[in-house]
Amino acid sequence: MSPKGRPEGEHRSAQREGSPVSAADVVYVVDDEPELTRALARLLQAEGFAVHAFNSAAEFLARATPADVGCVVLDVAMPDLDGLALQQRLAHLPGLAVVFLTGHGDIPTSVRAIKAGAVDFLTKPVRRDDLLRAVRASLGVAHAQAAAMRVVAEARARLDRLTPREYQVFEHVIAGRLNKVIADRLGTAEHTVKVHRGRVMAKLGADSVADLVRLAQQLGIPPAP
Repeated sequence: MSPKGRPEGEHRSAQREGSPVSAADVVYVVDDEPELTRALARLLQAEGFAVHAFNSAAEFLARATPADVGCVVLDVAMPDLDGLALQQRLAHLPGLAVVFLTGHGDIPTSVRAIKAGAVDFLTKPVRRDDLLRAVRASLGVAHAQAAAMRVVAEARARLDRLTPREYQVFEHVIAGRLNKVIADRLGTAEHTVKVHRGRVMAKLGADSVADLVRLAQQLGIPPAP
């Protein structure tokens, strides 16, 4: 960056590195320095990213939604709500991955940020290539987390289709019990359990007990005791 904090090499033409930028590559810049925010936005837009800039954490939080997927380039020292506090608020939005860019960095702060899930911790002035590399890595993390979130949501939706009795059978099946044992536990006929078990497999799109176990693990569902 220049002495004022603007990204070094901002005037250069875009030089693509790594995967091509797509319309899904969104970067949110959150910094209380308007001049720096504008400079970062220009640089990232020149690289093909969709950029949304904010000059306070509160302004960004008012805009953020669970559907957002992207990289948040975040300053540490901001009035009212600082970067580390904002990072904590974003913990429930797994589609957003954080890269810190700050002029007030120290080792304890960077360690705290990384432990809380930040993809990178950069200090001002920052080299253009370092910033772009961190943003691309952050976007990769964000898209992976969003995909995992969609998988869990789809699994939860399939599970919600089970009747109460089918859910009970499901809990016993993932415990590794045979139909005969499940029937005894539930006080019903073995044939009835077999029918319920087939419906569970069909509704959950499972081909094996192993598939059911994996789905239960994804959703944090324990087997029946």
